[in-house]
Amino acid sequence: MEEPNSSSGEKVPKHVAIIMDGNGRWAQSRGLPRLAGHRAGTENLRQIITASVEFGVKYLTIYAFSTENWGRPKAEVQGLMHIVEDVIDKELKELNEEGVQLRHIGRLERLSDKLRNKVISAIELTKNNDQLILNVAFNYGGKDEIIFAIQKMIQAGVKPEEVSIPLIDEYLFTAGTPDPDLIIRTSGELRVSNFLIWQSAYSEWYVTQTYWPDFDKECLRKALDEYALRDRRFGGLSPKD
Repeated sequence: MEEPNSSSGEKVPKHVAIIMDGNGRWAQSRGLPRLAGHRAGTENLRQIITASVEFGVKYLTIYAFSTENWGRPKAEVQGLMHIVEDVIDKELKELNEEGVQLRHIGRLERLSDKLRNKVISAIELTKNNDQLILNVAFNYGGKDEIIFAIQKMIQAGVKPEEVSIPLIDEYLFTAGTPDPDLIIRTSGELRVSNFLIWQSAYSEWYVTQTYWPDFDKECLRKALDEYALRDRRFGGLSPKD
């Protein structure tokens, strides 16, 4: 999966996925409302996208809103939706000019018509870009993704004996995207949180105590440096064993 970084010679993960955790705690530690943390976290994403391109990452997947997040206070959920709309309005033009292709993973059904149309338009506008593929997991859950895949396979008339790992891959929201090489979780929590549970079977994990709004370019560099030291076996043996 990984490929060498032409500037450093180190292994660089082709696909990095990030659980952007700690926005609320970041805000509370500063005496601010939780939504201020979500906005700060959203604004922080810009430098991570730029750094990912600089470091040679080809796919970046961010966990923006889970299927379980609907259970949060109504005002917080509505605020998050407004923040996403604002980000699309303010950042889409520049992201497109920088060659970022936007993809959505998850279900769009529960979003408002206005937000859903903005997401679809952003995907359409950037579909031919290839500098960086940015997967935004919004209204996404790993278990729901597997249910979705099974439903689609049944609808397509797939026979039991035809089911295989490559076939299931084709029916997931991430179809056509390589599995993540590295998953980063900020804020120090040690949970998978229903994120890419099929795709992460052999991903390397990196957990940092840093809250997402403070996770900057150097934090990303540190995570990639740590990844470069890992010996990935995929269930087999290392050449040293």
